[in-house]
Amino acid sequence: MPDCRWTLSRRAVTSSLLFVAVSAGSIFAQDLSRYRDFQLGSDLPSVAKQAGADPSQATVIHSRPALIQKLEWLPRLLGSASQTEAVKQGVFTFYNGELFQVTIDYDRYQIAGLTAADLIEAISANYGIAGKPTGAADVAPVLYGDQQEVLAEWQDAQYRFDLIRASYGPTFRLVGVLKKLEAPFRAATVEAVRLDEKEAPQKEAERVAKANESEKVTLEQDRLLNKPKFRP
Repeated sequence: MPDCRWTLSRRAVTSSLLFVAVSAGSIFAQDLSRYRDFQLGSDLPSVAKQAGADPSQATVIHSRPALIQKLEWLPRLLGSASQTEAVKQGVFTFYNGELFQVTIDYDRYQIAGLTAADLIEAISANYGIAGKPTGAADVAPVLYGDQQEVLAEWQDAQYRFDLIRASYGPTFRLVGVLKKLEAPFRAATVEAVRLDEKEAPQKEAERVAKANESEKVTLEQDRLLNKPKFRP
C-alpha cells in the first residue's frame, strides 16, 4: 500500500510539473507585448537603438495636440548569408514618445506561395491561437484607395496584433498596437488634422510672404553685385 501511495503521489507531482511547464510555454508564446525584441510602450531612444537608427531620424507627423512620430526600420540580416528576411520594412509609431504601434510589411517575394493560413500558423507560434477579427484595420494607413482585410487577430487586455491583407499586390501586413493609446491616438490625429486645416490659410500667407522677402533679398544682392559692372 505505501508503494502504491508513493507511485500515485509521484504521478501527481509529475502531472503537476508537466502542467506548469505547458502553462509556462503557453504564457511565453502569448506574449503580445512585443514584436521580436521591440517592446510596445518603449521610448523612442530605446527603439531606435534596437533598430540601429538615430532618434533624430524619426519623422514628426503631428506636433499638437500630441507629439506623433514615426521611425522606419529596414531589417538587416545577421549571421549566415543564406538566411532570408521576410520583413521588407517596419514602421514604429510613437505617441508622446511612447511606442504605440508596430507596422510590419512583408516582402512579397520572400513569402511567395505562402497562404494566409501559413502566415497565421507561423504568427500563432509566437502569439497563441488566432481569434476572429473584431474590427477594421484602420490603424494602418490605406493608400490609393486600397482595400484592406483583417484576416486574424491576437489580443489580450493590453495589446493586439492584426494580420492584414491588402488587395493591391496582394500584400500582407502585421500591425501591433498598445490598446490603451488607441483612443488618445485617434483623437489627437483628428484634432491635428482639424488644426492643420484651420491654420492652413495663415501658414500659406506666411509662406508666400517669406518667399517674397527671400526673393527681395536675393535681388538686392544681385543688384549690388551687378550694378558696378554694368556698361550700357
